[in-house]
Amino acid sequence: MDQLEKVKALLAAHEDFLTTKNTPTPTNNGIFQRYENPVITAAHTPVHWRYDLNPATNPFLQERQGINAAFNSGALFFEGKYVLVVRVEGYDRKSFFAVAESPNGVDNFRFWDHPITLPETSEPDTNVYDMRLTAHEDGYIYGLFCTERRAKNAPEYDQSAADAKCGIARSKDLKNWERLPDLDSGGSQQRNVVLHPEYVNGKYALYTRPQDGFIDAGKGGGIGWGLVDSMEHACVAGEQIIDPKVYHTIKEVKNGQGPAPIKTKDGWLHLAHGVRNTAAGLRYVLYMFMTALDDPARVIHRPGGHFMSPLGEERVGDVSNVLFTNGWIARESGEVFIYYASSDTRMHVATSTVEQLVDYCKNTPEDGLRSYASVQTRNALIDQNLQFLKDQGLV
Repeated sequence: MDQLEKVKALLAAHEDFLTTKNTPTPTNNGIFQRYENPVITAAHTPVHWRYDLNPATNPFLQERQGINAAFNSGALFFEGKYVLVVRVEGYDRKSFFAVAESPNGVDNFRFWDHPITLPETSEPDTNVYDMRLTAHEDGYIYGLFCTERRAKNAPEYDQSAADAKCGIARSKDLKNWERLPDLDSGGSQQRNVVLHPEYVNGKYALYTRPQDGFIDAGKGGGIGWGLVDSMEHACVAGEQIIDPKVYHTIKEVKNGQGPAPIKTKDGWLHLAHGVRNTAAGLRYVLYMFMTALDDPARVIHRPGGHFMSPLGEERVGDVSNVLFTNGWIARESGEVFIYYASSDTRMHVATSTVEQLVDYCKNTPEDGLRSYASVQTRNALIDQNLQFLKDQGLV
């Protein structure tokens, strides 16, 4: 087979892969529906991103610039398409953002021809990742992301010390991006900052996660809340923690807001990640809570435990036993598409409805924080069910 035929075969195989239909898993838990296949993987990235297709410069058709992973995507319904702004990581460990779109939100995701060329500030980013998208009522689509740079005072022998800040960019077409100054958070590091979609008291509102170090929350942590006058020079001070870390829970080590919350008649729906210690390392799961319509900083429902945890093949990847989300889409029909990454490697989708998620948040018991209280709560459910079965003549 000559080089041109090999290229044709490569493109044809990639097309077959992209058009694979995704089907729901056979069962669900009444809260959300998982799907059989990931929606985005490294293999979804275009062939022309990875191979030099010219036989004159690549006679062996080698993959010149490999892609290691595609994960942690912001999400938006934009111009009739389900759009993900994906964190794509090359073999060189550098992440960048790229847009992939689908007609139905569960399969046939295709990347746009080029990744996003994100402008830099006067202090160049070493790495950027995990963009949260918010279509704000001011008319812009904002992308808030983590910008990582080597710690300024790190000794030469330590090449892993890093500082994290919240980078801010905005666009109206997802192609042309205006870079704004990084969030000024008074010296704390920030890796999970999310913009609320509406003004609050005439100001922009941010969900933050102040932490002492790049990885460790230290004295910081928890989901914070702060108001800023302007996104052009965003400065948050006096953050209040609205959802703290809690001992011996799914968020004992740290926790962070996922995507921007969804507005419902019952309150704001929030999706977040929580981290706890295990003998095998840190375990990341997803959890939910709700805040009041008249005060998005006031938690009104706090279902206990995790909402979603890694299952099966989701548990294996570059950083195993991890689920992470920074994107979901709520349609006018009430359907919700939850985009989540597994083990820092690939993207999945689960579908639900606003009605189901509100029911889950309002009617799932809170964490009693003690084994005794947990047993009491479970026994109440058991007794209720046994009585129901008896009344129905089923036992």
